[in-house]
Amino acid sequence: MMEKKGGHGTRKKGGLVTMPFIFANEVSEKLAVVGFNANMISYLTTQLHMPLTKAANTVTNIGGTASLTPLLGAFLSDAYVGRFWTVTVASIIYQIGMILLTLSAVLPQLRPPPCEVGTQVCQEADFGQVAILYISLLLGALGSGGIRPCVVAFGADQFDEADPKQNTKTWKYFNWYYFVMGVSILVAVTVLVYIQDNVGWGWGLGVPTIAMLISIVTFIGGYPLYRNLDPAGSPFTRLVQVMVAAYRKRKLPMVSDPKLLYQNDELDASISLGGKLLHTKHMKFFDKAAIVTEEDKQLKYGEAPNLWRLNTVHRVEELKSVIRMGPIWAAGILLITAYAQQGTFSLQQAKTMDRHLSKSFEIPAGSMSVFTYSTMLLTIVFYDRIFIPVARHFSGLDRGINFLHRMGIGFAISILATLVAGFIEVKRKNAAMASGLIDHPHSIIPISAFWLVPQYSLHGMAEAFMSIGHLEFFYDQAPESMRSTAMALFWLAISFGNYVSSLLVSIVHKCSAGPNGSNWLKDDNLSKGKLEYFYWLITLLQVVNLIYYLCCAKLYTFKPIQIKSKEGGSSEEGGMELANRV
Repeated sequence: MMEKKGGHGTRKKGGLVTMPFIFANEVSEKLAVVGFNANMISYLTTQLHMPLTKAANTVTNIGGTASLTPLLGAFLSDAYVGRFWTVTVASIIYQIGMILLTLSAVLPQLRPPPCEVGTQVCQEADFGQVAILYISLLLGALGSGGIRPCVVAFGADQFDEADPKQNTKTWKYFNWYYFVMGVSILVAVTVLVYIQDNVGWGWGLGVPTIAMLISIVTFIGGYPLYRNLDPAGSPFTRLVQVMVAAYRKRKLPMVSDPKLLYQNDELDASISLGGKLLHTKHMKFFDKAAIVTEEDKQLKYGEAPNLWRLNTVHRVEELKSVIRMGPIWAAGILLITAYAQQGTFSLQQAKTMDRHLSKSFEIPAGSMSVFTYSTMLLTIVFYDRIFIPVARHFSGLDRGINFLHRMGIGFAISILATLVAGFIEVKRKNAAMASGLIDHPHSIIPISAFWLVPQYSLHGMAEAFMSIGHLEFFYDQAPESMRSTAMALFWLAISFGNYVSSLLVSIVHKCSAGPNGSNWLKDDNLSKGKLEYFYWLITLLQVVNLIYYLCCAKLYTFKPIQIKSKEGGSSEEGGMELANRV
């Protein structure tokens, strides 16, 4: 991975110089996704005339599907084509979806006619119009499925963990990544949402479509600079091979010494470039996959074993690492469920409140999440510049605190966010009742929308801690050859969180319905519902989730890895060292 540099020697590929090319792709993807999603519920209710609960579930279902497809993109990347080509092809698919979505917003025949003036009689979008919308969103979901897990892992790949000059930059990269992503999201929820509400949906979707095209050209243009890691074969196949081998040898007694388990550095070379996983004492059943039987001893020198019968310790530990990550991964689902309410019910709250900054300027309801992302950005800067140096002084860790502690802080802040949201909803309803507008759902209640700022800001603070910690956790603790797949797990948690939100909304809407038309989540009049109860239900669920997470974090075992240290970036390998990279 060396290239000539002006005849004065060689320069390693990767490093900071690649970041603008990689971040350009991520910025455009976030502009497109967030620029539409932040205001999607408005588009569905005002342009396609969907009922509120149906629109809310459509938003979260689409978000869930878009977060599910990264599993497919990660699999193709890790197993066959590598991260660069996965991102490139996925970006082109995404571009096609954006073009189709823009056309659906521009062409009148792809939307139902406007509501009848004065009667509020609205015709809901027909099957064909909804189908066009969903096809464009599906292409976008497939495209983002290749971009999301691979861009973040591809960026981290540009820093060589074995190089002392670069290995400390990997964890900093996740802060940079989330900061750049946050800035692009901030632009999306302000500039793009303003264009959608005041200029038109055609330009509101056309701008990110053009930006996506530019980013594709930029990303491909950086190819000569990238540090590309070759795909190492299907990670899922390797995991299944270990399980099958362990099951076939389930009746064998365990060996007395783990050193007797099968090792083959040559076989594992392509999947352990950064270091070999060492044996752990947990989940001993899977160790049976590495027991060498008399039949296995018949192998000729240099002959590869049947991996459905015999696996190396490294491959067994890959499976153990993935299993150990599962409980921590699951804890992140409910935080996304809480966070998802910003794009549905919090937005609907904002639409009923006074959003004027001045007599002539009103903040679009979809732009209220600007407070989430601005707080997230400020928290990231505070964390990187102030919190880490102070924490490093006490903990001795280069990153200040480990990612499990960082995630725990995020969970606690998220609990406070939904608790506060419930009290603010009570205040909003009291204002509606005092002004006599509780029976007028389309009227603006004389209460400032800035009362919603605390819940938005707390969610942003929680994301800066929890989501970045989650990314660090997956990249650091996943087997090296499965890092795209690990990034997909991050998005899978987001997918499940959105689906749980849809399920929770449906259950609450059904179970809270009264014979007199009362409901916690009313479609036609939010002020006559009990949205605060819904927020407090999520708060209670998050408290239980935090207790669960603390138990999982307490019991979690960091992966032990044997890495080769390098001095000064030279090609000479130093001594071997055992590192729990926390």
